[in-house]
Amino acid sequence: MTGSRYQLITFDLDDTLWDIEAVVARAELDLHGWFAIHHPAVAARYRAADLRRLRAETLARRPELASDLPGLRRESLAEALGSVGYDRAHAVAAFAEFWRFRHAVEYFPDVMPALQALGARYRLAAITNGNTDISLVGLDAHFEFALVAAEFGSAKPAPDIFRAACRRAGVEPQRTLHVGDDPELDVIGAKRAGLGAAWINRGGKRWPYPEPVPDHEFPDLGALLAHLMADQGREGG
Repeated sequence: MTGSRYQLITFDLDDTLWDIEAVVARAELDLHGWFAIHHPAVAARYRAADLRRLRAETLARRPELASDLPGLRRESLAEALGSVGYDRAHAVAAFAEFWRFRHAVEYFPDVMPALQALGARYRLAAITNGNTDISLVGLDAHFEFALVAAEFGSAKPAPDIFRAACRRAGVEPQRTLHVGDDPELDVIGAKRAGLGAAWINRGGKRWPYPEPVPDHEFPDLGALLAHLMADQGREGG
């Protein structure tokens, strides 16, 4: 990457590349429809909002599942099934349907054009505290790899997951830019690990902390792309 400060760009996924609240809400509605067909007593007793509330109640009882989102979802579905007389084992099939629905993401409009352009000039990867399988949303065509916190054993903002991404790519932290929407998890975590940090501030919020501050702030990935392309032009002479 001659003429570029950065060699590797790592991306957060949820709320950086898509609206995760909308994705999950739609998946929960689709799952409720699936229950109406396959296990109607569940759909009769629980609305989609009730199933979400049951998940929160399950987490309150089982806090050890906080770092295992799929396990938490399966357990709450098992409780819903068991409460109306179905075999809890049906939660495996129910979760498989939810998993499929949950990966029907809708990217923000700026995402794919930016990833395509950036991928021609930089190495790209993902670091996420969520549970997205990048191969199921088409991101494996753009990212070399993804570090998923639940699989890695440490979550953002802990510095080790950021540094592990750098080691895996064979790129120094100071030559890596992390891009994400969350001030603490993405920006502060990356900065403390020695990476550059770009804050994607789609809502036009004020930076909430006195320090550290992001190296860059952009309203979307299109602005990130424009900045990096301009930087390459300046540094390349």
